[in-house]
Amino acid sequence: MLGDITQKGYEKKRSKLIGAYFPQAPGMDPSMGQERRAPVTPSSSSRYHRRRSSGSRDERYRSDVHTEAVQAALAKHKERKMAVPMPSKRRSLVVQSSMDAYTPPDTSSGSEGEGQGNGEEGEGGDGEEEDGGGGGGTSSSREGSISMEHWINRAMHGTSSTTTTTSSTASSSSSSTRSGGSGAAGGRLADVLAQHVHISARHHLRHHHHRHHHKTENHSAPPDVTGYTNNSANSTAADGIQVERAPGGGPAVQRQAPKYGNAELMETGDGVPVSSRVSAKIQQLVNTLKRPKRPPLREFFVDDFEELLEVQQPDPNQPKAEGAPMVVMRGEQLGVVTNWPPSLEAALQRWGTISPKAPCLTTMDTNGKPLYVLTYGKLWSRSVKVAYNLLHKLGTKQEPLVRPGDRVALVFPNNDPAAFMSAFYGCLLAEVVPVPIEVPLTRKDAGSQQIGFLLGSCGVTVALTSDACHKGLPKSPTGEIPQFKGWPKVLWFVGESKHVSKPPRDWFPHIKDANQDTAYIEYKTCKDGSVLGVTVMRIAMLTHCQALTQSCSYTEAETIVNVLDFKKDVGLWHAVLTSVMNMMHVISIPYALMKVNPLSWIQKVCQYKAKVACVKSRDMHWALVAHRDQRDVNLSSLRMLVVADGSNPWSISSCDAFLNVFQTKGLKPEVICPCASSPEALTVAIRRPLEEGSTPPGRGVLSMQGLSHGVIRVDSEEKLSVLTLQDVGSVMPGAMMCVVRLEGVPQLCKTDEIGELCVCTVATGTSYYGLAGMTKNTFEVFPMSNNGAPVSEFPFTRTGLLGFIGPGGLIFAAGKMDGLMVVAGRRHNADDIVATALAVEPMKFVYRGRIAVFSITVLHDERIVVVAEQRPDSTEEDSFQWMSRVLQAIDGIHQVGVYCLALVPSNTLPKTPLGGIHLSETKQLFLEGALHPCNVLMCPHTCVINLPKPRQKQPEIGPASVMVGNLVSGKRIAQASGRDLGQIEDNDQARKFLFLSEVLQWRAQTTPDHVLYTLLNSRGTIASSLTCVQLHKRAEKIAAMLAERGHLQDGDHVALVYPPGIDLVVAFYGCLYAGCVPITVRPPHLQNISTTLPTVKMIVEVSRSVCMMTTQLISKLLRSKEASAAVDVRTWPPVLDTDDLPKKKPPLLYKPSNPDTLAYLDFSVSTTGMLAGVKMSHTATSAFCRSIKLQCELYPSREVAICLDPYCGLGFVLWCLCSVYSGHQSILIPPSELEVNPALWLSAVSQYKVRDTFCSYSVMELCTKGLGLQTDSLKSRGLDLSRVRTCVVVAEERPRIALTQSFSKLFKDLGLHPRAVSTSFGCRVNLAICLQPHRLGKLADQGTSGPDPTTVFVDMRALRHDRVRLVERGSPHSLPLMESGKILPGVRIIIANPETKGPMGESHLGEIWVHSGHNASGYFTVYGDEALQSDHFNSRLSFGDTQTIWARTGYLGFLRRTELTDASGERHDALYVVGALEEAMELRGMRYHPIDIETSVIRTHKSITECAVFTWTNLLVVVVELDGSEQEALDLVPLVTNVVLEEHYLIVGVVVVVDIGVIPINSRGEKQRMHLRDGFLADQLDPIYVAYNM
Repeated sequence: MLGDITQKGYEKKRSKLIGAYFPQAPGMDPSMGQERRAPVTPSSSSRYHRRRSSGSRDERYRSDVHTEAVQAALAKHKERKMAVPMPSKRRSLVVQSSMDAYTPPDTSSGSEGEGQGNGEEGEGGDGEEEDGGGGGGTSSSREGSISMEHWINRAMHGTSSTTTTTSSTASSSSSSTRSGGSGAAGGRLADVLAQHVHISARHHLRHHHHRHHHKTENHSAPPDVTGYTNNSANSTAADGIQVERAPGGGPAVQRQAPKYGNAELMETGDGVPVSSRVSAKIQQLVNTLKRPKRPPLREFFVDDFEELLEVQQPDPNQPKAEGAPMVVMRGEQLGVVTNWPPSLEAALQRWGTISPKAPCLTTMDTNGKPLYVLTYGKLWSRSVKVAYNLLHKLGTKQEPLVRPGDRVALVFPNNDPAAFMSAFYGCLLAEVVPVPIEVPLTRKDAGSQQIGFLLGSCGVTVALTSDACHKGLPKSPTGEIPQFKGWPKVLWFVGESKHVSKPPRDWFPHIKDANQDTAYIEYKTCKDGSVLGVTVMRIAMLTHCQALTQSCSYTEAETIVNVLDFKKDVGLWHAVLTSVMNMMHVISIPYALMKVNPLSWIQKVCQYKAKVACVKSRDMHWALVAHRDQRDVNLSSLRMLVVADGSNPWSISSCDAFLNVFQTKGLKPEVICPCASSPEALTVAIRRPLEEGSTPPGRGVLSMQGLSHGVIRVDSEEKLSVLTLQDVGSVMPGAMMCVVRLEGVPQLCKTDEIGELCVCTVATGTSYYGLAGMTKNTFEVFPMSNNGAPVSEFPFTRTGLLGFIGPGGLIFAAGKMDGLMVVAGRRHNADDIVATALAVEPMKFVYRGRIAVFSITVLHDERIVVVAEQRPDSTEEDSFQWMSRVLQAIDGIHQVGVYCLALVPSNTLPKTPLGGIHLSETKQLFLEGALHPCNVLMCPHTCVINLPKPRQKQPEIGPASVMVGNLVSGKRIAQASGRDLGQIEDNDQARKFLFLSEVLQWRAQTTPDHVLYTLLNSRGTIASSLTCVQLHKRAEKIAAMLAERGHLQDGDHVALVYPPGIDLVVAFYGCLYAGCVPITVRPPHLQNISTTLPTVKMIVEVSRSVCMMTTQLISKLLRSKEASAAVDVRTWPPVLDTDDLPKKKPPLLYKPSNPDTLAYLDFSVSTTGMLAGVKMSHTATSAFCRSIKLQCELYPSREVAICLDPYCGLGFVLWCLCSVYSGHQSILIPPSELEVNPALWLSAVSQYKVRDTFCSYSVMELCTKGLGLQTDSLKSRGLDLSRVRTCVVVAEERPRIALTQSFSKLFKDLGLHPRAVSTSFGCRVNLAICLQPHRLGKLADQGTSGPDPTTVFVDMRALRHDRVRLVERGSPHSLPLMESGKILPGVRIIIANPETKGPMGESHLGEIWVHSGHNASGYFTVYGDEALQSDHFNSRLSFGDTQTIWARTGYLGFLRRTELTDASGERHDALYVVGALEEAMELRGMRYHPIDIETSVIRTHKSITECAVFTWTNLLVVVVELDGSEQEALDLVPLVTNVVLEEHYLIVGVVVVVDIGVIPINSRGEKQRMHLRDGFLADQLDPIYVAYNM
């Protein structure tokens, strides 16, 4: 049940695993069984956790409270379990290769019911586990892995087999299920897999407890109620094991050994008995999906055509904001201190000249040793040097490259703050605008294109960098720095001393007071990955530094430790700008040092007795993990610890935990100061460092349910789903703040409503560079009060933060706008969902806490996707278990479904420069199918609740409705016909004869040497040919042989088993001469005897052939050793080998007495796998030949090239019959020869100057794929297709428009006329209804430029309702359909309702019924099922013309009568075939054609080469062939699910990814979907991956 459940690996594994579980004698030590198992993961939870506790988890989201909440939510879930079928994976796809990876982990590796808070150390000993919230725990020492079928059968028959007296809720706990021998699942999968039906008030279990008798009833959705009794040792319950708990709560008693193998035969939903693991899984999925979904589908509104998707109606009971309207909060006055400098450059000049020796910055190396101290003097002189060189040394004197006001990129690595500061201040002094960005590491970094776009739009031409960084940039072989993806061309300029010249003595930078000019541009990455530049004016920069100085009480020469990125955000504001304004000393800790030594920042605080530190909650967490090694830590010097990501609600847990540990080391509680910031609004709020002993700030415990509706509810019924927030201080000095609604006009929120924080102050950004519209919406917002009046005449800036203003003016941030996902009208924050996922046990499962949550839009709503990196050592089992529990946890806490959960190998998600996950890039990869997950779980059934209403069938128009002339309910009746045979004057000599055998004799006398057949070999040379007289003479010999050796009477059936060629034609006429009925049968394939020979056998038996004729080679093959392995060769009828014929001819040729007797039988296997033989009478055969002769204008002087299989349908008629009737020469090209020489068919057409040619789709596809690149070389060899008037694809399906169009386009260069290609249409009841393209009179003179009349576009949604609605090309949901050729002479067609048999109006899709002289006369079946036959061949309309006898084709289509006339002046009636009735799928009351879904799926990813869909127990199964590495297999699952939802409003139940060539195709090139279905259910496909969507 682990990774690989495909048949190949299954047997091996089964024998290996089962060994341990043969029933053991009661006295035996249960551990014996365990010793035989391969040693794998340690069994007890404590060892499990200890082993894993080394990995670090991203503790931004760490919260013990939340962890407990998640565990409680999971425990609740136990009461209503989901049975999740585990996906099956091919062995090669599973990461580990050792067998141990597949051996189930032992029992209790941290069960759901564990009561520990953080799960770091488990308390249970070996084989025990804590008794969790879900019910009674039992000893699980003797459980182990049980075979898959046992599991599934168990899952199928309703609920778990156990009941626990102690548990009043009747919920089955993990452990009690477990004693039922569920180890395959290892601990927790048991919970998820054993199917627990949703237990609610209505669905409950009743318990009847007797001492040794226990019965479980299940009043839930099917499967049926099953009662078990287990007094008998050989109980037949599918459950295998019954367990009962003694009333005292003692250990469970094992009752009975489990069964193995496919011992139980299950019945599926269709009542089909099936014994296979795959169908069991599907059944399990069906049962799971039958559980009542939480959100009930509401009534929908259905328009005539637009199926409107359900719009979530707001729930009347949902919480609404009830508070008073809020008021705008003002911050304290920004006190202008006398000695504050007029600008930052002035401050730098002041400190650089009056205290040049004062340290400004100390940088560290990766060992934590001070690398370099930058003094204010050095900073000043270097900045001046940079400024001079920027303005005077780039470009020429006349044309300087950089002028004041220009933008310059600053490219500095994270470990070189000194060079960055010099460059930044150098730019300020030169009055150019710095744009700090990350160092590009490769040519194609995640997001580098967007950064390049920003640089381009800012007009950056120069990039300033440091020497070391310049050396490290990627270089081309010539030593040049390549242009990065998406970047403009830039000049790299190194701004360090040895690379720049000294300014002349008389040159000084011009130092102004701060003004409205742009100071710098900070980049910001949006939710969609685009990068914007936020411009900050000089006055805003200065005011911001003043506000920070005032709120943080910064004083001169204070020491500050900075761990943050100094290029942007809080790091830039505190450690580069404000620090210089106040002459502070910054100790800069690079990210690389933090990675090596997470305690480094704390050590530096101690070492330098720093007053302030700037960190993120991550840095606090890392320090916590590592602090055990540290003795002498003293943090008493700190007066302020700035937590930069205070706006992330989950930072509170790091703050609490950090305080908890370091309070003993001198850390004062009031020191922790969370702040909230955004690129647009700079510092939004910061908590002020308090005086000692004052009351600690408050916190808010909010209901998540309330938050999702945008309201603040402090107490909550559901204690599990709460969000605890800490305040981020109060409004900044000199600022105003308010909260506005998220949607619509910026209206002030009520006091208990959550909205977007907005600030009004000088100290914010002013614009997004170059984007006026976006700027207006963000930086120039005028909030309005309830009465619509603006609250202030000054514009506010949107901060991008969600939150509210609490009591006492404290600001609370509840997350970022960017993380907001609106699902079904409720708002969820990505960070909250990350936190919940990370709190699921085992917490160390996610590698380093690397998890991404985003939403994608599918079917008009946002859907949540969770992508996580899994630890390198996790097994399939761990992954699947973790995923199942994450789904439950998120559902329990946030009441929202996860649409897709994907796990990727560790370190594979795209990273941001500082090592976080690049979210938009991850989303992009996911949508492109390039993420390469190793596990995927999709839950569309539970998430998608806005599907259109299932269709209710409308009663059709009955006979009562008035029929006027040819109108049905106001619409013209859909009927059409070919030319009338009676009125055609033609000198058809063959018409005199009733029988083809007579026509042949007549031709042998009148034109004996006229060549009828020419057979080509693969080299294109003539292999053999046949004149009229040769054919006649050889046929006579065959007839003699049949009479002599075969002793046949007239009317006997003879099977002709020949390869495509002339022998087949000869044998056919030989049979007619002898009065026998021939049946042409495709010979077995040499490479594939085991599958092709049984079909031959079946046709021979079903057709009641008394003898077989074939070649010597095949007759040997039929009795070979290989053949006897496939069929019983002793039961073949006599086999006549026709290679050496007798010399004499028969005494006289047979002449049938009645033309209505049988001429031949036509057997073919339909796409649904049915073998059907139809009877063709002599009358029908002659009528058929005449109709084709008239339609195609065939005369003895014509040559026709035929590249078709000659065994059934039109292919056989064209190959064997038409030449004899019409006298034209047939050039026969066996399609199998094209595999050797793809150009054979087209070369023959060109060489023989053929006007008419016939082929199959497989031939056309072979030419398109095989010759696509060779058209030029073919042209140079003189291949010319300009004489081709008609090229007809012989088919029994909807025309494949894409293939015919690409064929026409491809060979247009070789002279092929675009209108020459068309398709025919035939079926079992009438082998050809349409044939030949229309040649339209109006268009004939326009040449190729005329519009192509044969293609229409119909609305696919209307088609599902059996309505035809024509739309424009390219409109949404349009489906192109090509007409199926011109209706043959003598053929009448009507469109009828397949259910009521009434005639249909023109705008409706119905069954095509046909009336014609060449209809077959019935099915030839052994049992003679008369009802079936009479219905198909002798149907009458229920009203209207009730006299005509029609044959039902079994195909749906529609007619379109146009006003166009064709070349002969006749009306053009087009027949459009949509698909076979038996292939169509009824889903949600609508009719779907597999090909439409398949087309959508094939378009969705380049690696999908072929696709087939079918349904099984109302689930849609999609099988895709993957042309790519197996690693791509799982990428396809979400894409396939998305496209089918979007385009067809269907939820895919199972996605199966297989190798190329697995989808079976018949000789006509049609997909055999039913064979595929049988193969899938019997588990014979060896799939790469099977995903069961929940």
